[in-house]
Amino acid sequence: MGSSTGSGATLVVVGGGGFRVPLVYRALADGPFAGLVSDVVLFDAQQERSHAIARVLKAMPRAAGGPALSVRVETRLEEALPGADIVFAAVRSGGTEGRVLDERVALAAGLLGQETIGAGGISYALRSIPDMMHVASAIRDLAPDAWLINFTNPAGMVTEAVSAVLGGRVIGICDSASGLVARAAQAVGLELGDSLAGVDYVGLNHLGWLRGLDGGAKSGLDGGADGGADGGRDLLPGLLADPVRLAALEEGRLFGPDLLRTLGALPNEYLFYYYFHREALRSIRSADRTRGEILRDQQENLYPRLAAAGDPFAVWEDARCERESGYLAEARSADEERDEADLAGGGYERVALQVMRSLLTDQRADLILNVRNGRTFPGLPQDAIVEVPSVVDAAGARPLSTAPLTPHQLGLMSTVKAVEQDTIRAAVHRDRDAALRAFAGHPLVDSFHAASAVLAGYEKEFPALRASWVG
Repeated sequence: MGSSTGSGATLVVVGGGGFRVPLVYRALADGPFAGLVSDVVLFDAQQERSHAIARVLKAMPRAAGGPALSVRVETRLEEALPGADIVFAAVRSGGTEGRVLDERVALAAGLLGQETIGAGGISYALRSIPDMMHVASAIRDLAPDAWLINFTNPAGMVTEAVSAVLGGRVIGICDSASGLVARAAQAVGLELGDSLAGVDYVGLNHLGWLRGLDGGAKSGLDGGADGGADGGRDLLPGLLADPVRLAALEEGRLFGPDLLRTLGALPNEYLFYYYFHREALRSIRSADRTRGEILRDQQENLYPRLAAAGDPFAVWEDARCERESGYLAEARSADEERDEADLAGGGYERVALQVMRSLLTDQRADLILNVRNGRTFPGLPQDAIVEVPSVVDAAGARPLSTAPLTPHQLGLMSTVKAVEQDTIRAAVHRDRDAALRAFAGHPLVDSFHAASAVLAGYEKEFPALRASWVG
């Protein structure tokens, strides 16, 4: 391992000034992941942000006897990467202002303004992918044995793009799918344990469905003398047919029992924007501020406050709870609040650190990850990145076997994957026609004229994008 201070590994965080970095650090300093890492290196294009986050990390309460982690800030990527064992990348190209423009340009064209979905997601990817290709090339040259764990959104597209540079040494993560599975399992009284063998989840990043929960694990519902072993029966249909239990589940409230019964599956929360496109667009258009504007306003003075506060951790913790409470607000009723378990955090860093632990120790973990399709779904390209239950160990991540896609699932995934691959081509090869094809082909963009208008709008707001096209 590349550590300079002990037996633990060296973790480099690219985007080290990111708001959620303390979640990762907290898990490394306490609990089952303690001891994996001895050195944390923060790199951010806005170095004042990484210095502010470093103050939060150093002020964070730790359990007695917890490991002492070295934290340092580097101002150049070339100085941060050598010696890295693991690289976490959570880069927001264009900053919060870029997100606001992604949203507002789409809305001005009559389209959904959302960070990773539809026109806004394509625009974001056109900025994120070139930056992450630079990071991937630097990792290949300066830390060739390191693993890249990618959080940078849109996570599926970014992971697929940089896999051309790093091959299987990049793994994409997102906590929305694993959160869905955990909530559904709890709703049916199913203890998943360390295996996802009974979990039937398929999709792409921010576009997937939970199709089955095998009751072969212990369940607290149809209890027998052993506490309820359910003999391999799929418990999901019973949940979908029970309006009371659905009402207690975030996705049940989000999608409603009629749609869930029709689908015979629990969709990832981001499919709200597909199944309720008009309602989501109407809600976002009627709001005074977009989600990006809310976050921009919340964070406007946050980093200076973190840099100056006597207790920067307390300032950060208050901001985290405020931020989490507004997540997907357009999909909830005015008086509906998020569950306490969601506000407590835990998904983002848990998935990332389980992946890291398996890569470093060869301790197998089953997780829902963004990995190369291979032969998992014959209807999609083998090099496509899909989001499925996977096994990860020291050799990397590989998808577990899964049942075939339904025509509905394959149709939507194929359409969106074609958009993603055109977007990647546009970003990597600076191909404007591919970008226009991506906008026009997305199911949430309803005409070629709208696609042309929104691309022109983004080119106006991001002159570097307009200047990047070749030919």
